[in-house]
Amino acid sequence: MDGLRRLRDQARRAWDRPLTAYYLVLGGSLLITLLGLVMVFSSSQIEALRDNLPATYYFRKQLLAAAIGTVLLLIASRMPVKLLRALAYPVLAGSIVLLALVQVPGIGVKVNGSTNWIQLGGSFQLQPSEFAKLALVLWGADLLARKGERDLLRHWKHLLVPLVPGALLVCALVLFGGDMGTVMILVAILFGLLWIAGAPTRMFITVLAVSAVVGTVLIMSAPHRMQRVACLGATEPGPGDACWQALHGIYALASGGWFGSGLGASVEKWGELPEPHTDFIFAITGEELGLAGTLSVLTLFAALGYAGIRVAGRTEDPFVRYAAGGVTSWLMAQLVINLGAVLGLLPIAGVPLPLFSYGGSALLPTMFAVGLLIAFARSDPAARAALAMRQPGVQKTLAGVRGKSMRRRVKRPPSGER
Repeated sequence: MDGLRRLRDQARRAWDRPLTAYYLVLGGSLLITLLGLVMVFSSSQIEALRDNLPATYYFRKQLLAAAIGTVLLLIASRMPVKLLRALAYPVLAGSIVLLALVQVPGIGVKVNGSTNWIQLGGSFQLQPSEFAKLALVLWGADLLARKGERDLLRHWKHLLVPLVPGALLVCALVLFGGDMGTVMILVAILFGLLWIAGAPTRMFITVLAVSAVVGTVLIMSAPHRMQRVACLGATEPGPGDACWQALHGIYALASGGWFGSGLGASVEKWGELPEPHTDFIFAITGEELGLAGTLSVLTLFAALGYAGIRVAGRTEDPFVRYAAGGVTSWLMAQLVINLGAVLGLLPIAGVPLPLFSYGGSALLPTMFAVGLLIAFARSDPAARAALAMRQPGVQKTLAGVRGKSMRRRVKRPPSGER
């Protein structure tokens, strides 16, 4: 018992160290991205060959996006808060313009039934709705921080306006393209910001109820969405193989066992499971790496989510608190929606697994958002002091000071001579 108690105390002390959140965000996000690259390489080869492309086509594009995303992560991790707040409104305005351009004939591109893409040239496309998530986080955090500085958040009108109308405008532009999955994530970001801002429970429940009613109407008004809802718990492909993807996602996970069939040995990616490298990459991970692999991915995401909550809870800067909470709400909501679809617990929403699935448009803003979390974790006074202590120059100075102080305290014994 004493040994277990000592281990528990040591773990608690290590967990409470100033740099814990910093290392969890940095290490967790990089490991998720690296493992995602491995799984994109494994799951996309057959898909590329079927499209008459080189086997490594999708992997090379994802590797390029990851390299650019790493640069964005490093830039975001060094950006001062003042610059981030100054960019909030321009980023939101740019996202709205891009979302509007998507609906212009000849500019917007339709992919998998949704018109949410802009053709950039060649094989490169841009999905503005992914960048709208980052824009909503920055703009909402800056707006709430400014109102909080003027002590206006106690009034419900200032809490909701213009945050809710602005978020609804972005959601409407995304919904015009038919992408309800991204709208769900934007709504989750809005709820996260309102929750952190201290919205009263009655107001929060009211907004949630209205969103649920609107979501139900949108689902019932679209036959393809009703079809996806009908596939929940399906055990057969159904008429016209409507539930084929949902069913084969479960087959992939079920066939993985404890440790999987081995990297590259998936059967479902040979044309049975649609979107094996994007929305359903977690199913291929379960098939090839088994329960051990999927639990490892979930553990990394859990560590990332905990670190985001810890950064938001420990900071004294309102903007940092709202932005960290918004980013964490974004990542965790997208994780839940993607996993819920793969596990058959939620309708398929076409939402990628953050940092893991194939898609440069999703990876770039997500890595920038992770860079923000790293910057916020570094900005904590205790973390900043701990990082400063690890600088080589500081260590040498401290070592010299310790040496001098030790020499001052040492007293030579009397030699006996007079």
